Amino acid sequence: MNDLLNIENKILVIKGQQVMLDRDLAELYGVETKVLNQAVKRNIERFPDRFMFQLNKDEAESCSRSQIVTLENLKSQIVTSSWGGRRKLPYAFTEQGVAMLASVLKSPTAIQISIKIIDAFVAMRRFLLNNTKIFTEIDSIKHHLIESDERIDTLFTLMDRYKIEDKQGVFVQGQIYDAYTKFQELIQKAQKEIILIDNYIDLTVLDQLTAKNAGVDVIVYTQHKTPIKKLDIVKFNAQYPTLKIKHTNTMHDRFLILDNSEIYHIGASLKDLGKKCFGFTRLEDAHLMIKTVLGAL
Repeated sequence: MNDLLNIENKILVIKGQQVMLDRDLAELYGVETKVLNQAVKRNIERFPDRFMFQLNKDEAESCSRSQIVTLENLKSQIVTSSWGGRRKLPYAFTEQGVAMLASVLKSPTAIQISIKIIDAFVAMRRFLLNNTKIFTEIDSIKHHLIESDERIDTLFTLMDRYKIEDKQGVFVQGQIYDAYTKFQELIQKAQKEIILIDNYIDLTVLDQLTAKNAGVDVIVYTQHKTPIKKLDIVKFNAQYPTLKIKHTNTMHDRFLILDNSEIYHIGASLKDLGKKCFGFTRLEDAHLMIKTVLGAL
């Protein structure tokens, strides 16, 4: 979680786009900035303007970090960057550009870092979409506050009061990565047990379940004709214990139950997330709903 926050704090808003600068990306990838830019230039056909652009002098001298993404960003009005006599103006990479960097740098570390950076972009975008009205109100209040600890505390208290829980959502066709990361978040909430009820699972679903916390047991209820074989379960349990597959023909809908205390109704099989428009909802009166669903198996 700290890694994600650190990455978020390096994401800037320039020309109305969320981007990261070449020097910050180079630091995360563990290479020199010139090495990163040289790799990009050798593959420049992969980086159109919507993936990467060069800052002008004014943008380079004063880059405004996003004011409404994290509490830490709210504490400073504007972050002015000093480029230390750098001869060339920096390059900014959009989310698509970051994804392309992984293929250009060609290393397992680069791929893992790119995934973390894209997760940060996604988290920021979702946070902004879910809280647009709140931040409009906060921005109005900020104009009337002086920079004192007492007034800043008041602002943070207001944000806590308006905190929104992600109880439901809709993913449109094509939002495969967004849907995937959302259900990774749900899976990682479980501390003891995950129960998945999904008639049509395959190895991609097991891949998603590897994101679970260590020591969390998984029970999957699915149809007999599932393509998952006994050997698949043995291999999964050798590295991510413990998974059990149980068969049932009584269920039509899909459900995800976490620690016997939260239950989500899911409009699509986990193997098809984002391929078509679907929604998910966290059901109220969880204990009754869980008892009813498990009783129907």
